[in-house]
Amino acid sequence: MPQLPEDIIDRLNQMERRIKALSTAVNVRPAVSEIRPPKQSGTVTNARPLFRIFDGYDHEIFADDIMTGGLARPWLHLMPPVPTDPTRWPSTTSASFTTIARSFNPVWQPKLRLALSTAASAGATGQVRVMVDDVQFGPTVTAGNTFDHLALIPGDMKTKFGTTMKIEIQALAGGGTVYAQPTLIYGTQT
Repeated sequence: MPQLPEDIIDRLNQMERRIKALSTAVNVRPAVSEIRPPKQSGTVTNARPLFRIFDGYDHEIFADDIMTGGLARPWLHLMPPVPTDPTRWPSTTSASFTTIARSFNPVWQPKLRLALSTAASAGATGQVRVMVDDVQFGPTVTAGNTFDHLALIPGDMKTKFGTTMKIEIQALAGGGTVYAQPTLIYGTQT
């Protein structure tokens, strides 16, 4: 048998060890879908799991809300176009708060932004408010003013996540008719 230089045998043994190490590493590496706590920094004070997906342009297209839980992105719902003529909006002539519009929506994000246009017929006065799960959400506005409010939804996000919330627009009128029309609604992160 011809004599091979010792360094070739050593190199073959070394390559065999490397191949075994690579094979072992491939079989024990963590799954790509694993979610890990973020590294601690001056702005992060806890070790909650963090999940983000970015597109090819480094736009965040999917994210969880690490402050209170739920979905941060994407924002899910778009409003359909609505009539601009106030006489075609939900309305009331009642002197006490009456529900004039209602919707049911899934709770995915901890905050809600809701905007309404309001109006009153000639000589009428009135007020408009929003209720979320029977709790007032935002201020009561005088008819003719815009309602635009962004806040946490009532209740605990940990127990509400994935459930359905009830949103009601309520109005009262004096001396005529009060109208209200949703113009913007979406859930968002904290």
